[in-house]
Amino acid sequence: MKIELDYVKVGDYYLPDLAAEPYPKRGPGKYGLLRLRYLKEHRPIIWAEYVMKGKLYAHLLEVEDAAHDLLDSMMPGMAKEAGATESLKSRDPLAWVGLMNCRKAQVEEIFSRN
Repeated sequence: MKIELDYVKVGDYYLPDLAAEPYPKRGPGKYGLLRLRYLKEHRPIIWAEYVMKGKLYAHLLEVEDAAHDLLDSMMPGMAKEAGATESLKSRDPLAWVGLMNCRKAQVEEIFSRN
């Protein structure tokens, strides 16, 4: 892997022309922070590459959005399969919340395996 940098002459020295990545208007959420921790602990070269190119936060936000899209698409089917219907929600709200939390945990387990 080769990382190319531009250099600026300052006096007698050449210094890397590094610019800080502009911080996005929103920070990474749960899934973005999980991805950040994974990159730092298990893929430090990829993490360093994202940092050097100034694309780390864009990548984390992309992962965050993809995870939420997947969660939103999987939850209705998982809830229907578990029997978490609107009638159950009106009859027994605590049971409905328990089923929904269980299904959300299952979907998040699927995320962590992929």
